[in-house]
Amino acid sequence: MKLPVIKHLTSFIEENDQDYIIETIETLEALTEVPSLKDEELDVIGELISNMYGAIEVDKMIKEGTPKKEALNNFMKRVLGSIDK
Repeated sequence: MKLPVIKHLTSFIEENDQDYIIETIETLEALTEVPSLKDEELDVIGELISNMYGAIEVDKMIKEGTPKKEALNNFMKRVLGSIDK
């Protein structure tokens, strides 16, 4: 996951609507079923999907009242903490 990408997607959600991200995730997940995709292509799609889910989580925290910068930092700490385990 990349914080700048999640930050950008979070801004996109604020300016537009979360539904665009959810529909994009669904489209990318459907693409992963294409049998001719290479591993590298699947990795890129997976990274995009992860960043989009991350942006949705950050948006949820912001809507619950957490300041944007704090929400982004808390999310990344949570991700890094789960990787370290």
